Amino acid sequence: MPSIDPELRRPAQHLLRFIDASPTPWHAAAALVEWLEEEGFSALDERSPWILAPGGRHYVLRDDSSLIAFIVGNDDPVRAGFRLVGAHTDSPGLRLKPQAPHAADPMLRLGVEVYGSPILATWTDRDLSLAGRVVLRSEPPSVCLVDFGAPLLRLPNLAIHMNRKVNDEGLKLDRQTELPLLLEVLADELPPQARFRQLLAERLECGPEAIVSWELSVYDTHKGAFWGPAQEFLAAARLDNLASCHAAIRALIAEEETAATRVCALFDHEEVGSESFKGAAGAFLRDVLERIGAALGLDGPARQQALAASFLVSADMAHAYQPNFPQGYDGEHKVRVNGGPVIKTNANLRYTTEALSQALFIGWCEEAEVPWQHYVHRTDLPCGSTIGPLTSARLGVRSIDVGNPLWAMHSVRESAGVVDHAWMIRVLERFFACPLLPVSG
Repeated sequence: MPSIDPELRRPAQHLLRFIDASPTPWHAAAALVEWLEEEGFSALDERSPWILAPGGRHYVLRDDSSLIAFIVGNDDPVRAGFRLVGAHTDSPGLRLKPQAPHAADPMLRLGVEVYGSPILATWTDRDLSLAGRVVLRSEPPSVCLVDFGAPLLRLPNLAIHMNRKVNDEGLKLDRQTELPLLLEVLADELPPQARFRQLLAERLECGPEAIVSWELSVYDTHKGAFWGPAQEFLAAARLDNLASCHAAIRALIAEEETAATRVCALFDHEEVGSESFKGAAGAFLRDVLERIGAALGLDGPARQQALAASFLVSADMAHAYQPNFPQGYDGEHKVRVNGGPVIKTNANLRYTTEALSQALFIGWCEEAEVPWQHYVHRTDLPCGSTIGPLTSARLGVRSIDVGNPLWAMHSVRESAGVVDHAWMIRVLERFFACPLLPVSG
C-alpha cells in the first residue's frame, strides 16, 4: 500500500490518543466532554430549564457514561428534522465484583464478572490495570474517576505442560474459578478487602473510610499503535465502539451551520442489552429530543412531525474478512479493511438498513468521494445487533446501520484501518450537512 496522506492519518492519530485516555465508559465520556467544551459546547442539566437558539452547542451527560451532544439547526425542526448519529461508549471486558479481593494462598486475587461477550482467552498474559468511578462519602455523595494507569494485575496462563491439548482444543476458562486476577502475594497485616480499599484510597489520595462504593473495569495498558508496511492499520483496545464515538463527534463539530439540528447520542450498556435508564433502550434520547423541541416551541404533534423528517445513522463496527478463517464469512460479502465504511444488512432486523436508507447513505458516500461496502452475516450463524433497532423503533425514525471494518471484534486488542476512520468521518459530515430528506409514504 502506498504511504497514507497525512490528512487521512491525522484522525486516526487523534483516535488512538482518545482511546488511550478512555479505559472505561466513564473516562470516555469525560474525554468527550473535555473535547466538546474546547469546541464551545456547554453543559445542560436535565433538572433545569433549557434555553436554546439556532447555532447553540450543548451536551447532556447522564450518569457519567452516556452522552448526547447537539448543535441547534437554523431551520424549523418540523421542516428539517434531526440528523442523528448513535454509537456506544462501553466495550466488553471484565468488571470487579463488590467483594472482589480474596485470599488464594499464596496470592491475593480479585474476583471479576464478565461484562458483555469478550474473547476471554485474549485477556491472559496481558499487562492489566483498573479504572472506573468511585463514590466518596460526603453530602451529597461525590463521584470521582480513578485510573491506576500502570500494570497492576495479571491473568497468567496455565503452562502447556499442564494443559497439553490447549493448541488443539483452544483455551477455555471457567468464569468463576479461573478468571480471578492475581494482585499480590498475601500479607498478614490487612484482610484482603481492607488491603484493596487501602490501595484504592492511596490512588485517590483520600482515607479508606471515605470510600463508599465503586465500579471498576479491568483494562489492558498496552497503548494503541499503527502497524503494517505503510502503517496502514491500527491496533487498540475498545475500537468497538469508541472509534464510532470519535468519528461521530468529529463530524458533528466539522460544520458551522446547517439547517437540521445535529445530534450525537453515545450510550453506555450496549454490550449488555441497553436496558437501563441511560442505555439506548431507555428514554435518554427521547427525553433530550423532547426537551429540544419544547425549548424551540414545538408542541406534541410538531415534535412528531420533526421526528418524521429525521434520520438516524447507527454507527458500530463491522466484521472485516480474515482470510485465515473463511468459514466465518459469507463469501459474497467480504468486507476489506481500508475498503471504506460498511453498510450492514440483516433480513431479521438485527440491523435497521432497508432499501431507501441504504440508497441515501450510498449517496452521501458518493458525494463525499468515499468508497462503501456491504456486509451480511452468514445465514447459519447468529447475528449480533446494535443500538439501531432499539433507537429507531422507540423514536419512529428511519435508520441505517453502518460501521468500519474491524478484525478480532471483542478481543482485548482489535485492529482496523487508518483510512477507513477518516472516510467514516467524511461521510458523517456529509450526512449532517445534507439537505431535506425525501419523504416516502
